[in-house]
Amino acid sequence: MAAEIYRDAWGIPHLRAGSATELAHAQGLVTARDRAWQLEVERHRAQGTSASFLGESALAWDAFARRARLDDTARRCFAHLERQDPETARWVRAYADGVGAGLAEAAATAPEFARTRLTPGRWQPWTPLGVWLATHILFAGFPAKLWREQVAAHLGADAIGLFAADGPGTSGSNGWLVSGERTVTGQAVIAGDPHRFIEDPGVYQQIHLSCPEFDVVGLAVPGVPGIAHFGHTGTVAWAITNAMADYQDLYRERLRRTGAGVEALDPDGVWRPAARHTEVVEVAGRDPVEIEVIETARGPVVIGGPEGTGLDGDPGCSVDPVDRGDQVDPVVPVDPVDLVDPVDRVDPVDPMGPLDAIALRYPPRVTADLGFGALLPLLRARRVEDVDRAFERWAEPVNVVLAADTEGGVLHRVAGRVPSRARDNRLRLVPAWEPGHDWHGWDETPRAGLTDGVAVMANQRGPAGPLGVEFAPPHRHDRIAALLAGRERWSAAGMPAVHTDTHLASASALLDRLRGLGGLSPEATAIRDRLLAWDRRMDADSADAALYAAVRGAVVRELAAHPAFAALRTPPPCPEVFRPWLALLPRVGFALEHLLRAEELYGVDRPAAVRAALEEVALRPPAGVWGDTHRLAPWRALEPEGPDGEPALAGDHDCVLCTSGVPGLTDLAARGPAARYVWDLARREDSRWVVPFGASGVPGTPHHRDQLPLWLGGDLVPVVTDWALLTKETDV
Repeated sequence: MAAEIYRDAWGIPHLRAGSATELAHAQGLVTARDRAWQLEVERHRAQGTSASFLGESALAWDAFARRARLDDTARRCFAHLERQDPETARWVRAYADGVGAGLAEAAATAPEFARTRLTPGRWQPWTPLGVWLATHILFAGFPAKLWREQVAAHLGADAIGLFAADGPGTSGSNGWLVSGERTVTGQAVIAGDPHRFIEDPGVYQQIHLSCPEFDVVGLAVPGVPGIAHFGHTGTVAWAITNAMADYQDLYRERLRRTGAGVEALDPDGVWRPAARHTEVVEVAGRDPVEIEVIETARGPVVIGGPEGTGLDGDPGCSVDPVDRGDQVDPVVPVDPVDLVDPVDRVDPVDPMGPLDAIALRYPPRVTADLGFGALLPLLRARRVEDVDRAFERWAEPVNVVLAADTEGGVLHRVAGRVPSRARDNRLRLVPAWEPGHDWHGWDETPRAGLTDGVAVMANQRGPAGPLGVEFAPPHRHDRIAALLAGRERWSAAGMPAVHTDTHLASASALLDRLRGLGGLSPEATAIRDRLLAWDRRMDADSADAALYAAVRGAVVRELAAHPAFAALRTPPPCPEVFRPWLALLPRVGFALEHLLRAEELYGVDRPAAVRAALEEVALRPPAGVWGDTHRLAPWRALEPEGPDGEPALAGDHDCVLCTSGVPGLTDLAARGPAARYVWDLARREDSRWVVPFGASGVPGTPHHRDQLPLWLGGDLVPVVTDWALLTKETDV
């Protein structure tokens, strides 16, 4: 049969075809029609060529993508897939061909192509793998190891834990499973919301895929075939959250130049050739930039080179002001030896005294397997055992999985590939020239059960605890568990009340500091008393929530400005793409609980800091409510030409309704629920979902932002699976 494209009232695509391969082609085609601009941006980001039309703002990412060998890794993984799983390789190729079949026509109606004078390029069979890799390469937060190195070097190793928190550089989620014994239907319900940077167009695509082998609804990643993260086949449903596992390592490398190229010092004391070549990054509006790409036996060098980790000569860091043609603020480099403890230093091995560079080792680069072999089995799954077997083939990102089926089966496990290696590898940078830091096999992925018929995953230190270092605070997990415990029986219709809960348990650390605080002005005393009576809900229309946020931000700035942390205000020399993990103010903001509750904090007078913050806010108290400053700030590859005017938001970083600003810096929320879903195993038609914007990525079209009011209000769109209720758009 010819593939058919249908739409529901929200413009969500529903596809059916005679085979899985034909269906993949149709999925690629409809995604190109709906998301042409987004697909081309993602393809270029995977290749490291986005600066060619986005300009200098994209240069830092392109340099990282080239140096980390993202495109080359995608090619390797596809070649491996062709050898090991030719059926999946054909399926992925069909999707890429479908994208190619629809791009040119769709680009003519997407205004961004005209603005940037971009012509759609060719989608290769490995492009979907590159999109997946580029989307998730930073999920494990390996740059946090650079931060830990800084903290340990300047404050000591004991300080690392004080700053450990789920910050803006990571991506998390909420998810929960309520088994049939706790529902009104006797069948399980799975619900949740992935927390990611909110992008326009959205990072998830609602879609319905049907062929003789399977019929699945779920949230797809635009540019990638199938439904990987959140799906419902009718008899089984699954969902994931970030496990917060550590599966990428950073190695300090000793490099030196020779007449033949570059050599790296290996653990056996022998200098061996490293792969080395140069690439040119085209940059719209300025001269091209040459990037040196080096790869050792550990992995690609992502920071520095034979001349060290300083800014000079490192195209992955910042751009030489001579090349920019405008004024830039001076960047003060940090001596690379300040990043390591004295006991780790070694004398130069050759007369040139090579300094450290930093290489990244990540599983797909080692195994040439990105886990795409799991995607077709997931679509074909009928029971939790099928989902379980499919996730045995999962690679990255490492996730916690929940699944349930109509036969009463449930699944709660970790899936993905975490290398077995020394504990030091997980914590900080390790020296490549010393033995004991190699990988030897893969850790077993843990499994867990349910408690009182419920399982909750919220990036906390749960079943994935043995695989990670830093996890989210327990507040979201504990709040969801408490809400679910408060009702004996649940239905799919009741889940939005959990999605949108705004209670902020983490506020207690600061509020506890306010109790008994003396020496305040009458105005500051009134603020203190008002906050102590506050209900701790971060509602958009709450003036008390706005007041709390103002005081919290002032406390963060007071702590970050203390001389004890002065050395951490200058980030180490590294590419700009890593800077979100290395800025002091966000680190203080997201670790505020730990910093306020620690027994001692390097001589910081915390009562004085809180007192000063209260007095600062008393002089200029917020005039309105939380939603006045806590507004949506989505990422777009191109800024809109007209006024932004994004809406007010409820919630906060540690609320179940996780909408994250950066305390002390901005209340604007760049992170939040990139989708919400409720999978009902009793009747799939009673399932619900919503995304922040809509099915279409084309500005001004009816379905570009039509779901935004529902998303803001906590409402969901019905999942439609009855073809008689859909409107046929075309045959393919």
